[in-house]
Amino acid sequence: MIDVRNLSKVYPLPGGRELTAVDAISFSVDSGEVYGLLGPNGAGKTTTLRMLLGLLRPTDGYAAIGGFRSVDFPDEVKRRVGLVAANAGLYQYLSAREMLLFFADLYGLPIGDAERELDRLSQLLGLTEYLDRSCSTLSTGQRQRVNLARALIHQPPVMLLDEPTLGLDVLGTQVITEFIAHLREEGKAVILCTHHLDEAERICTRFGLLHRGKIVAEGTLAELRQQTGCGSLVEMFLKLSARGPILAEVAE
Repeated sequence: MIDVRNLSKVYPLPGGRELTAVDAISFSVDSGEVYGLLGPNGAGKTTTLRMLLGLLRPTDGYAAIGGFRSVDFPDEVKRRVGLVAANAGLYQYLSAREMLLFFADLYGLPIGDAERELDRLSQLLGLTEYLDRSCSTLSTGQRQRVNLARALIHQPPVMLLDEPTLGLDVLGTQVITEFIAHLREEGKAVILCTHHLDEAERICTRFGLLHRGKIVAEGTLAELRQQTGCGSLVEMFLKLSARGPILAEVAE
């Protein structure tokens, strides 16, 4: 469902220098998988997601969703993707219901289908009691639930989650965790970018560890433990940060 091949993004810098934000990465995500694309700040996670969505043109390689390359068919890609980001805003003067129906209309859903999906998502995410309140009055957790519904209103087969629990309390984080489990049960292909590594261990089926724009290790948690000699993702990232890219012997 998601296919990334030799994807790179290089930015020119003053003096003829270059910054390689993403360096020839390749990975794939099938339906029903939750792929943890993990790395420290500046590793290239958000840049990768932007290229997947067709918002940023790669320097080399390609990203494709459902067989459509992001550069060549950006509209087809966007129809197949739901994006949840920590900094996604809501329209303050619309109610949650009005905003969700507005996005459904943007995606071309017939009004009857949109209202049925809105009812389903309201029950799933617990939106019913504040569905008709202005978005400006919602708490951080409530706003994030509306963002989840907005990303799903057009029933996309692919979900991209960029720090979806940022700023949320324990209960809000649990909602996101249950939501991701639900996405997997529905057979969606999911990419999760997060700094909450303990959550990622519980949620993700496979991982790609990004360091300085490169995927330096990939696999299930059991495979990563065997490859790195570390017991947890936290230990893997501490090793990564302290010593540079892990699996140097494999890379050679």
